[in-house]
Amino acid sequence: MSFTLATWNINSVRLREPIVLKLLAEEGPDVLCLQETKSPVDKIPLEQFAALGYHHIVARGQKGYNGVAILSKLPLLDAGDQDFATLGHARHVAAKLENGVTIHNFYVPAGGDEPDREKNVKFGQKLDYLTEMRDWFHANKPEKSILVGDLNIAPREDDVWSHKKLLKIVSHTPIEVEHLAQAQDAGSWVDITRQDIPEGLLYSWWSYRARDWDAADKGRRLDHVWATPDISNAGHGSRILRDARGWEKPSDHVPVFASFDL
Repeated sequence: MSFTLATWNINSVRLREPIVLKLLAEEGPDVLCLQETKSPVDKIPLEQFAALGYHHIVARGQKGYNGVAILSKLPLLDAGDQDFATLGHARHVAAKLENGVTIHNFYVPAGGDEPDREKNVKFGQKLDYLTEMRDWFHANKPEKSILVGDLNIAPREDDVWSHKKLLKIVSHTPIEVEHLAQAQDAGSWVDITRQDIPEGLLYSWWSYRARDWDAADKGRRLDHVWATPDISNAGHGSRILRDARGWEKPSDHVPVFASFDL
């Protein structure tokens, strides 16, 4: 079984329904994992997605904030969710394909602007969330699994436009990178994007604050595709759809793709 998967922080699935439909029609991934849907599940506009062949959905939502959804052409079974750091947020959902592969879709907290948990509650919540992810993967060693999502951390020096300038900026601070690495190691997760594209600057997010995001190109790779070692060699074809940042009423994130032959 071969399938292509995409992950995308859509920043409101209802507001940006037109560009979700554009992606589905033009790129046709078998599975699309969305984060920050900002919608209760029953308000997600499913009819238009179904018209393009996406008849299956597993999702968790809440009004106006957070939210994760897995849209699929392939049959899915709901595989549950976890409320790491007991935030009461819709930030994780899992689904299982008929071939036995479990897909975890994550939206890790952004962490606010100040990288100091004493001054900024949101930063502490982010670190706690990652710590509980780590502990959960230690206790529930994943197998035949793919993890995707907006993890809100750009871990490598070449995942940001300036390693030196962003060392004290939330999403690239050493403590966040270390916490993400511990969660990754706990599940023995393989970074599929960097397995396929091992060298060079690579971004999936550009701030709305930049007047001309393309020319400035001050990006960060916040969106990730990981897989467990038992299936990581089946991953290939990774790419980031940079052009989507320039679509009408865009998200500040763009889709990240990978294919798997299993």
